[in-house]
Amino acid sequence: MELRRTLSRLSLILLAAAIVATTIWAVLALWFRLPVPELARGLLAGVFGLLGITTVIALFTRYRRHVVIGYAVVFSSVLAWWSTIRPPIDADWSPDVARQVTGTIEGDVLTLHDIRDFEWRGETDFSETWVTRSYDLTKLSTLDLVMSYWAGPEMAHVIMSFGFEDGDYLAWAIEVRRRAGGAFSPIADLFKSNPLVIVAADERDVIGLRSNIRREDVQLYRLNVSPAAARALLLEYVSDANELSATPQFYNSLTTNCTTTIWKMMRAVGDVAPFDWRLIVNGYLPEYAYSRGALTSGLPLQALKAAAHIDERAQAVGLSSPGFSQAIRLGVPSPLQDAPQSE
Repeated sequence: MELRRTLSRLSLILLAAAIVATTIWAVLALWFRLPVPELARGLLAGVFGLLGITTVIALFTRYRRHVVIGYAVVFSSVLAWWSTIRPPIDADWSPDVARQVTGTIEGDVLTLHDIRDFEWRGETDFSETWVTRSYDLTKLSTLDLVMSYWAGPEMAHVIMSFGFEDGDYLAWAIEVRRRAGGAFSPIADLFKSNPLVIVAADERDVIGLRSNIRREDVQLYRLNVSPAAARALLLEYVSDANELSATPQFYNSLTTNCTTTIWKMMRAVGDVAPFDWRLIVNGYLPEYAYSRGALTSGLPLQALKAAAHIDERAQAVGLSSPGFSQAIRLGVPSPLQDAPQSE
């Protein structure tokens, strides 16, 4: 009898926790996404919150069965509404995320359309340019990880940059497709607030914007990746970009964001990436990549981190210099330096 009573109480506690969690989610979903004026959104979100509180209290009364059924019906209605929300195709997008890159492949030649090549003079002062370029995949040689820290050491934006034998670099970033005047909100973007966009860009654009204009702490790490693995990752980016162009998706601060790149990167180096807390608190991705053997070997992590900061070099060379990509890599250890020399 005592065991049954204990199990019953435990079941009620677990059910109460589930109701609290789903109530919090539903309140935020209604607040961020319900297409009604702010006052109405606040009222409806508040009503649902009161329903959740009432249901939790009712769990410990004789009326719990009816109240829980009522809560389940209302919550199911919220889920049904939520499933109807689709990413917008057309909107007044911010210019820097207005276009989705797409690509075609013929043999060893990759042709990309809508590569971003902006000339940045300030956060809102820029010359907008989108270009089409072709790349010889047999000349692809390196892959680099770029971390741009915008909110302390815990959070960073991740950029992957592919290097070719002719000294050209092609950077890729997964971005929030904001509307003009909109701002990034990690909380709001958990609730279908903005679509996802994949940007391919010149390094002077996508990296220089963060190092020279926004003055973020930008770090660059050369990866221990073979040209074949880099090619596989690049083609996966192209495939994802083409799919996104055909079928828009929402950006999600936890599940579909710039950090998901690290899973692809680890596959590129031939490793199966297990779940790790540093995939969420992504400012520590260099530590994670180092522990998995993805960074330059032969040096301690602290030495790599000390050499990774590129801001001073980027600001010294300027965004108008054609040697920007080479300048920011000066002094950054490369896996090529670790390779055994032929006799």
